[in-house]
Amino acid sequence: MQDKHPNDQDVSDRQLAAELAQLVEDELLEMVRTLDAATPATLFGQTEFKIRDLALQIANKAYQQRLAKKKMATKAPA
Repeated sequence: MQDKHPNDQDVSDRQLAAELAQLVEDELLEMVRTLDAATPATLFGQTEFKIRDLALQIANKAYQQRLAKKKMATKAPA
């Protein structure tokens, strides 16, 4: 039987996900607008590259957020 109470890691993961969602809101909105403006004939090429660039920006923010949390977690020299 699974424990119905979230563990500390799950709570921490959900908090980080919520923070990341706020950080990448602009990129996601730009993705939606780009895809909405695209026609089937223009989905590839420039549209594809723009979507890929936005996805990489999102990934970069996720890494930066994770690294920032990791640095704050250590208070004493190892």
